[in-house]
Amino acid sequence: MAESEGVAFVRADVERFCAELVGVAPPIRLARLAELRVMLEGVVAAASAQAMADARDEGWGLRRIGRQVGMSHEQVRRMLAELSPAPGPS
Repeated sequence: MAESEGVAFVRADVERFCAELVGVAPPIRLARLAELRVMLEGVVAAASAQAMADARDEGWGLRRIGRQVGMSHEQVRRMLAELSPAPGPS
């Protein structure tokens, strides 16, 4: 699968960031890379969850969403349930 222009742009930025860490002491480099990984995972997870919710709002089934993102329909269901606000007192 070819990278989209946006993904290629982000990859280039991440590679540039990593290249700037080459001469940095290992403990600092490892800490910065761990921080980057956590940040990227959080951003991607939030965007993925929103995209799944949007797909569900358009009528996509859980299995179809799961096939698209490489998850089981149960994982998708749990992720969407976490997004839904808990019902409050009426």
